Amino acid sequence: MVDEDQSEEVAIDERRHYDRSRLLVEVHFEGGEATGVASAQDMSLGGLYMSTQADIAVGATLDLRIPLAGQHVVVKGDVVYSNPGHGVGVRFHRLSNEAREVMERELPKP
Repeated sequence: MVDEDQSEEVAIDERRHYDRSRLLVEVHFEGGEATGVASAQDMSLGGLYMSTQADIAVGATLDLRIPLAGQHVVVKGDVVYSNPGHGVGVRFHRLSNEAREVMERELPKP
């Protein structure tokens, strides 16, 4: 018998196109009727998971400012997973060349 939480986690992992790196940074977000600062726990070129108590619905588009390499990388992303009161999973929109280069250089290797 498969635990429902485990099967959901596997399904999310199967949809990822990039390996996630462990990274703890404070991400500024705005959108989906919420604004604030969240703690990012892991990130890849495809997206990130951030811990926040804000209730952000799946499908919301967020503007994100992520501190990397002494600067802020600004990206847009869609919430693809929401655990209200705990955090959200965000899939980035098409990254600019500059944002991609900074992330490729600065993200720890998984």
